Amino acid sequence: MLKTDICDLFGIEYPIIQGGMAHLATAELAAAVSNAGGLGIIGGGAPEPEWVREQIRLTKQKTGKPFGANIVLVAPKVEEIIAVILEEKVAVVTVGAGNPGPYISRFKEAGIMVMPVVASVALARRLQRAGADAFVAEGMESGGEVGQITTIALVPQVVDAVKVPVVAAGGFADGRGLAAALALGAQGIQMGTRFICSEECIAHPDCKKAIIDASDRSTILSGQSTGYPLRALENKFTREFIDKENTDIPIEELFRLGTGKIRQGMIDGDVEGGTLLAGQIAGMIKEIKPVKAIIEEIAAEAKAIITQLNNHAKGG
Repeated sequence: MLKTDICDLFGIEYPIIQGGMAHLATAELAAAVSNAGGLGIIGGGAPEPEWVREQIRLTKQKTGKPFGANIVLVAPKVEEIIAVILEEKVAVVTVGAGNPGPYISRFKEAGIMVMPVVASVALARRLQRAGADAFVAEGMESGGEVGQITTIALVPQVVDAVKVPVVAAGGFADGRGLAAALALGAQGIQMGTRFICSEECIAHPDCKKAIIDASDRSTILSGQSTGYPLRALENKFTREFIDKENTDIPIEELFRLGTGKIRQGMIDGDVEGGTLLAGQIAGMIKEIKPVKAIIEEIAAEAKAIITQLNNHAKGG
């Protein structure tokens, strides 16, 4: 068994966390991850608050194991979503796209552990003082909204700066990545793109195929002029969006241009006109598997690598 401090903190078997992927982090996926020994997460970014409530309750029906919910602080109805999560009392919340400091005490009072997603050491230090239980240190390799620091540079710096467990995110899809994250001082990994290509994920088959067909250079950053850079597979829409960014178009118009595009791409399957969020690791993903198989294979591979490295260190 591959257990770390994050397993003990959250009561999970494997140090593998599912990302709170917009539109895709449903009860079916979250429950499958939790039932397989990881920590499933309900996506609380774009949906209506009652959708979040429904998915949390469905997950409780599908698993008796711990799971969490994700909060995107720039979501239009974030206050209502937070209220739902406080009422439903999930085990843990992951929080990103802003400063969750003002909300941490509310979650802690409700008995909910808080794991902010951070892209800088400064934010991690500040949120540790506010009472964060753990962190996701997310590098710019991730799909979706990203920071400016790579995973391999960010993770050890966050680990050194805080006294609570750190989970590494951005560029993880197999046991080699998990072993590498542990070597960097992290206590586990968070994965999004790999779980998109699982049988339990509701992403459109054409979206999954686009990820499977991706290469190492298939993703691109758009939205850098808006302050919310987004990593997705390069397609007709991302190219058009970047072209408009290079004009004098108002930021408000850029935001309107992107509205609804994630659902259009990932749920409706419009692989050229929508947004297909994916990390740079997409080029490594070549098949769709059940969540349980994904998690067990990653854990087994990581254990084998760690054993091999121990043998090398002993001169074996």
